[in-house]
Amino acid sequence: MIRSMTAFAAGERSTEWGTLGCEMRAVNHRFLELGVRLPDELRLLEPALRERVSSRVSRGKVDLTLRLRSSEGGGTLQVNDALLQQLSDVATGVSTRFPGLRTQFTDLLQFPGVLQSKAGDPAALHAQAMELLDEVLAEFVAAREREGGKLVAAILERVDGIAAQAAQVRELIPLIRAGQRAKLDARIADLAQAADPGRVEQELVLWLQKLDVDEELDRLDSHVVEIRRIFTQDQPVGRRLDFLLQEFNREANTLGSKSVDARTSNIAVELKVLIDQIREQVQNIE
Repeated sequence: MIRSMTAFAAGERSTEWGTLGCEMRAVNHRFLELGVRLPDELRLLEPALRERVSSRVSRGKVDLTLRLRSSEGGGTLQVNDALLQQLSDVATGVSTRFPGLRTQFTDLLQFPGVLQSKAGDPAALHAQAMELLDEVLAEFVAAREREGGKLVAAILERVDGIAAQAAQVRELIPLIRAGQRAKLDARIADLAQAADPGRVEQELVLWLQKLDVDEELDRLDSHVVEIRRIFTQDQPVGRRLDFLLQEFNREANTLGSKSVDARTSNIAVELKVLIDQIREQVQNIE
């Protein structure tokens, strides 16, 4: 399945640590450039996250963000009531000896062990983060494939246009050659001194050979077949398409340079327009 390099996907799930969110977005890039932003609780997961993403994505500038938002209302801390009661008993026992003693509640909270974290097992949080990444990554790849399908349709429409233009040139070539022969015969007839028929025929053959574009048309046809074949492959094809478009452009330039007729010159221009339109689409294919 052909994939675009542009995509977005996001998801979240509730954990005993709070709400865990994951977001992936990407734009086109020559290679895979992966940026990762994580909360402190998930820093140790970064190598595993990078490996998981790179196993499914080969090109593009990808931003991966995981967020952990504490649950509202419940908090993540609890008071050690037993220890707090012990501290209260001690304060009551010494109050008669120190009448002016005042204990602030905030001071009690800072006593070691009074506040305890309600957080769950970090390993469980890491496991849920990887599961959430898998879900988001699957949607991310699916979004790339959907967009890739649209790109393929747009490109193949223009490939059909290239094939049609090449077929039109094949139809015109015999007419152009006949017209060039007629022009040459007319010029020879205007000469005051009769020219050597053999020499005229030889010059005509050389001239027509310079105008021969059969090889260029054959290569264009083979490139059309190849680009259609590439789109049937289930692997990244962006770089191969880049190279193939260079070959398309080379044949279009040669057709234009050999043209001696306004019709084929216009077709060469139209070919280059179609090729440029394809190149714009290919820049976004993985």
